Parts: sequence; structure tokens; C-alpha cells
Amino acid sequence: MNKIKVIIISAFAVLGLGLMASPAYAATCRTSAECIKAGVSASGGTSSKTDIGDLIKTVVSVLLFLLGAIAVIMIVIGGIKYTTSNGDSSAVTSAKNTILYAVVGLIVALMAYAIVNFIVDKFV
Repeated sequence: MNKIKVIIISAFAVLGLGLMASPAYAATCRTSAECIKAGVSASGGTSSKTDIGDLIKTVVSVLLFLLGAIAVIMIVIGGIKYTTSNGDSSAVTSAKNTILYAVVGLIVALMAYAIVNFIVDKFV
């Protein structure tokens, strides 16, 4: 059981470090002289002002990603429990329930994602 905790914590650490990376954007100048003349006004990129609908979609997408990762981890844990149950009926039932609840949670998360996208597209 301790080994599973280490694996789960390691997976979350890798996911956390992966989410921290952000892209870098360069100035859009043709020559270095133009960039020097433009100075600070050359920065900024092509981003536009985001509205509340885009923010909600982004938050829901990140949460869906996290829930999907957790569901996959739980399905793997359930599979390991099922494989190592050695025919014990209570362990088999526990493993099947773990897999079932992970799949149901994933389905509920996907339905919530669809509902939020529908509401944001129609009303925001």
C-alpha cells in the first residue's frame, strides 16, 4: 500500500511540474533596429481580452484534465487490486467497485463538461 502512495504522489508531482510550464513569446520585429526603436511597445503578443466565458471554459477544461488523470490512476489501482486479489471475494468486489466508481466519475465529469460548454455557448 505504501508503494501505491509513492506512485500516486509521484504522478501528481509530474503533473504539477508539467502544468507550470508556460510558452515564451518573442517580439514581432523584422530587424533588430526596429525592435530597439519599438522598445517596450514591441512586447505584448497577439492576445486579446478574455471574457468570463473563456475563463469558465479554461477552468472546466483543467478540472476535466485533472479528473481524467485521477480516474485513469484509480482504474489502474483497481486493476492491480483485481490482479492481486488471489480469488478473495471481498478483494475482488473492492477492486471491481474501484474500477466502477472511477468509470462512473469519468462519465459524470464528461457530462458536466458538456453541460458547462453548452451553457457558456448559449448564455455567455
